[in-house]
Amino acid sequence: MIASYHKYLLEFKRPSGTSRGVLLDKETFILEISDHGKKGVGECAIFRGLSFDDRPDYEEKLKWLCENIDTGPDFLKEELKDFPSIWFGYEQAVQNLKYGESLYFPSEFTEGKSAITINGLIWMGDVGYMEEQIQDKLEKGFHCIKLKIGVDWKSEHIILQKLREKFSKDQLELRVDANGGFTREEAIVVLQQLADLHIHSIEQPIKAGNWSDMAELCAQTPTPIALDEELIGITDLEEKKKLLEAIQPQYIILKPALVGGFSGTDEWISLAEQLNIGWWITSALESNIGLNAIAQYTFTKNSPMPQGLGTGALFVNNFESSLDLRNELLWFKV
Repeated sequence: MIASYHKYLLEFKRPSGTSRGVLLDKETFILEISDHGKKGVGECAIFRGLSFDDRPDYEEKLKWLCENIDTGPDFLKEELKDFPSIWFGYEQAVQNLKYGESLYFPSEFTEGKSAITINGLIWMGDVGYMEEQIQDKLEKGFHCIKLKIGVDWKSEHIILQKLREKFSKDQLELRVDANGGFTREEAIVVLQQLADLHIHSIEQPIKAGNWSDMAELCAQTPTPIALDEELIGITDLEEKKKLLEAIQPQYIILKPALVGGFSGTDEWISLAEQLNIGWWITSALESNIGLNAIAQYTFTKNSPMPQGLGTGALFVNNFESSLDLRNELLWFKV
């Protein structure tokens, strides 16, 4: 086998706000593996400032992978355990090499017979911009909307109140993502305010790494809590189990690029189900290459919940997509 990679800079159509700041572009790396005339493509979707493998020797490790591509998956997995997005790209490329064209996980989804329900994502911004996005999602028929919060809670709370006045919890599922934007004391108040509005769940209300505080919040919360950033950097199976047992969240959010690819996601799902913890899968601002692979994988996991897979339209210079979003349903182009 022969492997190579190239860097690619995705440019946002408009600046996208989170509690960690405003994103203008997104760096990623495309990995290609060739074998006997066939080619497999994957995306090493590093997320600067968030990924566990955001480190100076990242490209050096990508070069190492290309030079050692024939050494076998078990050896490579061990060597890349601290580089989850590179391992994720490798897994994609190997799957694509096996099935060809734009296939990674053949199923009724890739045959165009079934679709994946996704949530509509609302980016942070001023009240007008957020309301404009919400209106667009509602007009497109979304029944589940996720809002980024944690920068200006007073304004964000008003937006949620207005939404709930218009739409009951049975008409519109509302999820919020704080990206660790609240202190423990603030979170206690916010969790009750969210419960009053029948919010489905809140992702990462406080910063990751505060296991005892998070466990206390999860034990007492009136609003279900989902762990997201908390999972990043936990690569050992026993450590994953220890985290879930210690915190006992209501949900976990799985981004394959951040948690060790498909195999890492499989481990988290298995542990979560053993502990009766809910889960869903989201993308992490991948290009259409990674998003396509994640969508195909996600369908095979048979989750009935809306998934977080609708970020492909954010960029002006994305690759051609194999996916087609119709209202809240994500289809594969056949």
